[in-house]
Amino acid sequence: MNLAIDEVRAAEARRLAAAGYEPVLKQSKWCLLKRPANLTDPQRLRLRDLLQFNLRSVRAYLLKEQFQQLWQYDSPTWAGKFLDQWCTQTMRSRIEPMKKFARTVRAHRELILNYFHARKQFSSGVIEGLNNKAKSPCEKPMAFRTFRATELALYHVLANYPSHRSPTDSADEHISRALLPSQ
Repeated sequence: MNLAIDEVRAAEARRLAAAGYEPVLKQSKWCLLKRPANLTDPQRLRLRDLLQFNLRSVRAYLLKEQFQQLWQYDSPTWAGKFLDQWCTQTMRSRIEPMKKFARTVRAHRELILNYFHARKQFSSGVIEGLNNKAKSPCEKPMAFRTFRATELALYHVLANYPSHRSPTDSADEHISRALLPSQ
């Protein structure tokens, strides 16, 4: 959503500058992207001034802040109703980057609601960490000729195999050590 808001802000700043208006959105990027609790005092004042204007950037910011209410729900049913209402409102906003985000939210609605079905007890942070760790050997500038070599490299990274060779090593472990530099 922050990418959408920044896209709206940048396009609107260019449009206002081309029309000869005062640069109202200058130095306002972080005022619109940060959470209100994390704003510095000058940013808080800048945001207060910005909220007085009827700009698309301000409307996008208000939609972002409204979306944060989703995480306050405990019931998947009520969270789903809020999500549907928010997406409908956003689609009517005529702010294309925000509409694109709303379409993405609609496409992933059930996955988002899984957070509420799990009663907020699980975080996707562990999965994201594993995904990032698994990407590591695949992004190295070496070519794996077979799927088995790629698989061994992943086992090596994810299982944190030792990188020294012992007399009892299997052939697969020896290959995995030869493919990847020691850590």
